[in-house]
Amino acid sequence: MDKIAKDVGDIQSRLIDHRPIIQGEIRFFVREFEEKRGFRENRLLENLNKTVMETNEQAVPKCSQRMQEHLCEAVTRLEAANHMALRIQQRELEAQQSTRLQTSMDRRKADWEEFMKEQARLKVQVDDEHAKAVGRLSTQYGEMKKDLAKFSPF
Repeated sequence: MDKIAKDVGDIQSRLIDHRPIIQGEIRFFVREFEEKRGFRENRLLENLNKTVMETNEQAVPKCSQRMQEHLCEAVTRLEAANHMALRIQQRELEAQQSTRLQTSMDRRKADWEEFMKEQARLKVQVDDEHAKAVGRLSTQYGEMKKDLAKFSPF
C-alpha cells in the first residue's frame, strides 16, 4: 500500500506539479537575456533614453524659441497690414462722402489696384521664402533624424 501511495504521489507530481519545468524555463530565460546578451537591450534603452533627453533639453527649446520669434514677427506684420487696411477703408469712406474729392477717389482706386498688385507680388515672394524655409527645416530635421538614427538600435 505504501508503494502504491508513493507511486500515485510520483505520478501526481509529474502530471500536476509543473514547478520544476517552469523553474527550468525561467532559468533558461534569465540566462538567455541576462548572461548571453550581456545586458545589450539595457544599454540600447539607456542610449535611446539619453538621446531623447538630449533632444528634449536642446532641440525642443531651440525649435520653440525660433518658432516664437517667427510668430512674433508674423503677428507684428499682420497688425501693420490690418492697420493699413483700416486706414485705407477710412479714406475710401471719406472720399465717397465728399463730392469734391471724386478725383481723389479715382486716384485712390488706381493706387489701390497698384497696392493690390504689389501685395500679390509680395505674397508670391513671401510664399517663396516660406517654401525655402520649409525646405531648410525639412533638411535640418532630416539631418537630425539621421543623427538620431545613428544612436538607434534599429
